[in-house]
Amino acid sequence: MAAENPADKQIKGEAFISLFMRLRAKGVEDSRLFSALEKTPRYYFVEAKYKNLTLANCVLPIECGEYIERLDEQLRIIQALRLEPKHRVLEVGTGSGFSAALMALLALRVTSLERYKTLCERARQNFLALGRGNIILRHADALQERQDSGPFDRIILWPAIEQEPRRFIDLLAGNGLLIAPIGAAEGEQMLICYHKTGSRFETSELFPVRYLPIVPGIAAML
Repeated sequence: MAAENPADKQIKGEAFISLFMRLRAKGVEDSRLFSALEKTPRYYFVEAKYKNLTLANCVLPIECGEYIERLDEQLRIIQALRLEPKHRVLEVGTGSGFSAALMALLALRVTSLERYKTLCERARQNFLALGRGNIILRHADALQERQDSGPFDRIILWPAIEQEPRRFIDLLAGNGLLIAPIGAAEGEQMLICYHKTGSRFETSELFPVRYLPIVPGIAAML
């Protein structure tokens, strides 16, 4: 990894203390998650002109018309997954790669799917720079994910889906968790947590979000 530059100070001093207090107020208290954040400089995953906003709670645009979610939301969702070192994780929507890089420090393995080749290549470079060798990054159509690719202990969908994500629920291992934003593409969706117990599952609501909808296929040009 390159030598530390001034932007590395994003996780130090007053900025990180402010972030810690802000997240504590929202119920984020997982010490392992904070440790992973310290080891995952978020500025790696945003455009240079937005580096001063890496710890801000705002949406940041990335390539291919996509964006990196609000930091507070990302961390609340990852905490809700209750990741353990033995867990195999499936992520739908690599995006910038920041969330996969975080989860890779909390789980055994992360398989991340992204429909944009450009985003895959950028994320792969960052994973290599950070030494996250337990991330399997695939340029793929998540809606055509093979049923034999699982099972996964945890699944996170970043794009919104209108109905119960049965295709992905079927990929869950016993006692697995899946979190997905459920609702129409326009407007607000609700983050739903699905907990698989035997052949049944229980659901619980987390909090409302506004995410882009899931899109079938692999991007032809980007």
